[in-house]
Amino acid sequence: MDLVGLLLELKPLMADPEANFERITELLEQHQGLAEYEVARFYVSRHWLEPVGRMLRSVDPRERLQGTKQVPLIFSRGTASGQLRRLVKDPDERVSRAARAAVHKLGLADVAPPDRRFKPPRTPRPMALGGWNPTGWNFGIRTGRWASPKKAPPLKGKLPKLASRQDVAKLVGLEEKELDALMRPGTEAGSGYVEFEIAKRSGGVRRISAPRARLKQVQRTILEQILSHMPTHEAAHGFVKGRSTVSNAAPHTGATVVVRVDLEDFFPTVHYRRVKGLFQSHGYGDEVASTLAGLTTHRPKLADGTVVWPGALPQGAPTSPAIANLVCRRMDARLTALAKKYGATYTRYADDLSFSFQAPPEKMGRFMWWVNAILQQEGFAENNPKRRVMRRAHRQRVTGLTVNQQVSIPREDRRRFKAILANCRKHGVASQARGRKDFESWLRGYAAYVRMVHPELGARWQQEVKELLGG
Repeated sequence: MDLVGLLLELKPLMADPEANFERITELLEQHQGLAEYEVARFYVSRHWLEPVGRMLRSVDPRERLQGTKQVPLIFSRGTASGQLRRLVKDPDERVSRAARAAVHKLGLADVAPPDRRFKPPRTPRPMALGGWNPTGWNFGIRTGRWASPKKAPPLKGKLPKLASRQDVAKLVGLEEKELDALMRPGTEAGSGYVEFEIAKRSGGVRRISAPRARLKQVQRTILEQILSHMPTHEAAHGFVKGRSTVSNAAPHTGATVVVRVDLEDFFPTVHYRRVKGLFQSHGYGDEVASTLAGLTTHRPKLADGTVVWPGALPQGAPTSPAIANLVCRRMDARLTALAKKYGATYTRYADDLSFSFQAPPEKMGRFMWWVNAILQQEGFAENNPKRRVMRRAHRQRVTGLTVNQQVSIPREDRRRFKAILANCRKHGVASQARGRKDFESWLRGYAAYVRMVHPELGARWQQEVKELLGG
């Protein structure tokens, strides 16, 4: 079939590309040898970029697998390499295997730092151990020569000694037979979680998997007795005792350039195998690590009853922020070292990464290449549309605070809250609620937030709120 014949056959199929997915894929695969194949690829990609993007972000690994097979067929080589960086670390082995096949097919051999655990290959090639390719560390995704050493170090610090599931059950105040019920997949009656959606400030919705009361208490015990005794990196400021958005923003004060990077799907990226590996790295055996990982991750159940494996950190569990920080410890260390090499400062607040430069590097693009490559090797991916490069002539914001000259809440935000207080005095507190749930708690919370950043102003506003609410 020539190009004209291929386009004529593709045209009616593209009226509903998702319904005709398999046939379109088959046609593209069969005619990759055409000299004019790029024309057909471009024609399909115009209609398919959004559907494939949804597939790659789906919680269903079968849909991600479909999307992965499409990447080398419809994306340009550069765009494909960016997608495949993330997909080669997919927790589902079928998806990661398909991504690696695409890497080999496209001949991508220079997209990430080399894996120093192995000798560099004599010639660069896709999937070469020790090469500059998308392999890197795999966090328990694979076994054998790809895996990290399994010998666990001795328990560190104040961690409780646990040798079996029974010990874990005793620690969290349960009988051993009760553990399995808390680790059931899905959200039906009897499972450990409920799910709901909340609106994002930037648009769209965020899916929350909140543990039920009994599981939440178990997770709090794990947080207090185990996770709180594991050290986080100094660059991490989110959900760490004694640190805050202020301590995260302060190191970037007065910088010439501030770069903000957002991580995509932060909690869902940290899957069961990575959590199990975290506990093993601190000295717990396979049985204990598996139990602790099962109690702190969640396996969704799809509409057709399929259970997604492996589970991942749920947004809503009290243990998720601490585990994510601990899993990111090596990434934080590597990014701190990279920033130091370029004369920059690095901090992280949850999924929000900040870099600041007193003198910007000559090759900012090269610096960001290294940042993305390290993220890829550590199993994360940047949310590219949210990247911000802020120069001194404009407002520089880090975790919602301006840092041009000093750490402060933006002036318009302070003026807005001042106006709300004035209107509360004039028209009554209820008049300013405007759809906010528990408006009185919001007033107290925002005044306390202001006091954290601007102590004197916040103290005055806290007193004013107290008077408005009658003590």
